[in-house]
Amino acid sequence: MYDFGFIGAGNMGSALAKAVCAKTKSVLICDADENKAASLARELGCESGKIEDVAEKCSYIFIAVKPQVLAEMFAGISGILKARSDRFILVSMAAGTAISKIVALAGTDAPVIRIMPNVACAAGEGMILSARNESVTDDEYDRFIEAMSESGKIDKISEEKIDSYSIVSGCGPAYVYLMLEALADAQVAIGVPRDKAYLYSAQTLKGAAELMLSTGRIPAELKDSVCSPGGTTIEGVKALEQGSFRADVINAVSASYKRTKELGK
Repeated sequence: MYDFGFIGAGNMGSALAKAVCAKTKSVLICDADENKAASLARELGCESGKIEDVAEKCSYIFIAVKPQVLAEMFAGISGILKARSDRFILVSMAAGTAISKIVALAGTDAPVIRIMPNVACAAGEGMILSARNESVTDDEYDRFIEAMSESGKIDKISEEKIDSYSIVSGCGPAYVYLMLEALADAQVAIGVPRDKAYLYSAQTLKGAAELMLSTGRIPAELKDSVCSPGGTTIEGVKALEQGSFRADVINAVSASYKRTKELGK
């Protein structure tokens, strides 16, 4: 038996498996691509196997597959889950998919933890939103939270909030990478080498975020502290406002939220 199992070894499954393996090596990984699962297991010092093995032998089963393939995946293992006489917990990270749907697909009244992580979990700086159904005990939830502690910050919330609360943390890294790329391209255009442009842009964003988190100061206050009267920064801010920067960001978040709700239908 294994403490933790992962169905899916893609970007998110791999990132979370890495975090869990920092705490324990009692981990079993599977993927449709068996070579990918085996390679990840070797890297992390755990084991790989088949999906049936994960369904039968793991206490916490992480479901790291796309919402569109959940029904097909559960069709192959629901019989195994229903036949188990021991305690197990399903951990779903499927966007827009309610805990009640996971229970229905599993075909058994299983304890379920629903999470929405982001890709920064791979660097130990992720933001994970987490909810559970009533079947998960406090001890089981605490054990899960402890196992995930190497992945970043975890916020426990009620499930009805998870779709709206997780949009920026889940989708936001893509928006940030677009901004990083744009900042780097702008620097290259004025003569900065590409490698230095990436370094300067990434460290600037990281430092700005850390300053807000460590001081508790709101973004508007911090922005004003950089904008000297008649200076260079305020000219750049004015250009962003002329280009509807804030409106574009708000529209991007709204579009991602709309798609999340569509996936949950």
